[in-house]
Amino acid sequence: MDKEPTITLFKEHDVPRIQNDISSNIISGEPVQHSELKFNGQNGKVRSGIWESTAGVFKAEYNGIIEFCHVLEGGATIKTSNGKEFIVTAGDGFILDAGLKTEWTVSTFIKKHFMICEV
Repeated sequence: MDKEPTITLFKEHDVPRIQNDISSNIISGEPVQHSELKFNGQNGKVRSGIWESTAGVFKAEYNGIIEFCHVLEGGATIKTSNGKEFIVTAGDGFILDAGLKTEWTVSTFIKKHFMICEV
């Protein structure tokens, strides 16, 4: 074990807010996305932090990862490749399963906690 196990409090981790390059994933609009990586463990196989996006439509694929999300502000409609639509809003928690291909429609803004596990 490289370091002693601990509790990671997000409020104690002042990390840079990074703008994500999603130019190849944009379907319409001009969404801008930022993330703050608050935890990076298990040799990068488990990551957690805060992610946000402004309005727009974009695709996201979950290849080799499972992601847990908890929406803090705003919301989105997430459409899967089989045509199912899910509306998520502040307070909702959900899992994006490995291999899932999605299209996100953010009408105004969304902010969420995330935890990604490589599989």
